[in-house]
Amino acid sequence: MGSCWISTTFDLPFLRLYQFRAKVDVKVRGYRQIMLRMGIEVSDVIIDHADLYGRGVSRAARILTLAGPGEIVISANVRDRLTADLDADVEDLGECYLKHMPYPIRAYRIGPPGPKPVIEPGTLHEDLLPTLAVIPFTTHGIEDEHSILGEVLAEELIQDLSRSPELHVISRLSTTVFRDRGATLAQVSTNLNANYVLSGFYRIRSSQAILEVELAESKSGQIAWAGRYKGQLASVISGKRDLIDEIAANVSTAVMVSELQRAQSQALPTLKSYTLLIAAVALMHRLSPYDFDEARKLLEALIERAPRQAIPRAWLAKWHVLRVQQGWSENPQQDAQFALQCTKQALDIDPHCSLALAIDGFVHTNLLKKLDIAKERYELALLTNPNDSLAWLLKGTLHAFKGEGQQAVSCTQRARKLSPLDPHRYFYDSLSATAHLAAHQYDRALKLAQRSLRSNCTHTSTLRAMAIAQWQLGFHDDARRTVERLMQLEPHLTIRTWRERTPSSGYEIGEEWASVLQSAGVPE
Repeated sequence: MGSCWISTTFDLPFLRLYQFRAKVDVKVRGYRQIMLRMGIEVSDVIIDHADLYGRGVSRAARILTLAGPGEIVISANVRDRLTADLDADVEDLGECYLKHMPYPIRAYRIGPPGPKPVIEPGTLHEDLLPTLAVIPFTTHGIEDEHSILGEVLAEELIQDLSRSPELHVISRLSTTVFRDRGATLAQVSTNLNANYVLSGFYRIRSSQAILEVELAESKSGQIAWAGRYKGQLASVISGKRDLIDEIAANVSTAVMVSELQRAQSQALPTLKSYTLLIAAVALMHRLSPYDFDEARKLLEALIERAPRQAIPRAWLAKWHVLRVQQGWSENPQQDAQFALQCTKQALDIDPHCSLALAIDGFVHTNLLKKLDIAKERYELALLTNPNDSLAWLLKGTLHAFKGEGQQAVSCTQRARKLSPLDPHRYFYDSLSATAHLAAHQYDRALKLAQRSLRSNCTHTSTLRAMAIAQWQLGFHDDARRTVERLMQLEPHLTIRTWRERTPSSGYEIGEEWASVLQSAGVPE
């Protein structure tokens, strides 16, 4: 696959326009196919022997980033010169924030006039999640009563892994046809279009089931992960989930690690879109300065590649929120505006994207302190997807900042139940700790904060929650030591700066937490 840029004057059969900027994508799949992405603006230009110059050329180039392969996106200036349904079918994309443009641009996607709708967004983009196939486990010489165990194991794993936000999982009805066929990895992946294949072998010894599980990367054939497990046969058959949950969690983590390693060892143009996304989200949540900056680069590369996808822009908005929360932002107000631009762009593309709605609520909560708008966003996200664990988690934190402890705990518990395999579980544990602080359940808050820090010891919000819990439980020396760790990570933190940025400022709970943090050693 290759691409090139062209910029020239052009006369389309259904439009008469003066200039456009386009990216040409050339794909070879048995034949050559040229797909144009066009961004069109009307303006005066300066022409010399080598190039075109002028503000309109730059605007056309930026508008182009909103177009997918085969799509044409125009400015409001161009739209005003068209007669809808006669010159073209026109779809309003709303106010769009574009890179290096200080103000939003009203943009429209257009196609030839006629009964056919304008090209649907995103139809030619690569998928943003890798696909996993779970093949029924096999065995030899098993008693008839246990011959169905391989199907049971596969079905239970599919059920667990389908709840992972990092994967597309193929249904059991599609994978069961490969049971006992001895199909090769290439045959399975080709027929199911899977990027990863999970398979296994089981034996029964007395009342024990012994499982050998293997995750393979279908293109290279390499083993991404393997494990051996023992469990009581009765527990496996009866649906007790400890063993299944452990295997599923390890599989989800192995996929993330595999894609992260690929992202760090190969050039950006060679990487799949899902590799860019998974690696970016993983690096972002490590919360080390170098990895955090790399996450931004990967997300921006993905947005450039897939401009009509909402999800990468939503994650970039979260990147800006975390940057402020960690105390790394030199200009929190600017980061707030960047984050708001990202969620605005994401919702322009897909108004029903629950992730974009949830993170827009996160921006309004943590950076803008507009809790009423944040509440609306979380409710819209959950109306769109009642099982969006992040929306439940962030909604719970909103209640915590207002001192509504029981509601906060209820929401965060639901979030953790909906996403038991989330590879960034530390974030769920951390925000759940804050919810329990608001409910004055300090023992539980401390345990959750400690577990979160075992997974990620650099998350400053977790350290603040732990220090508050320790102090309220009477462990004052422990709280002071926690604050010392916090100040090493965020040396410029003061009670004044914390009050300025915390959404709990102005609520009784916020004053309570500020007093505790000051007593534990955060300077005034």
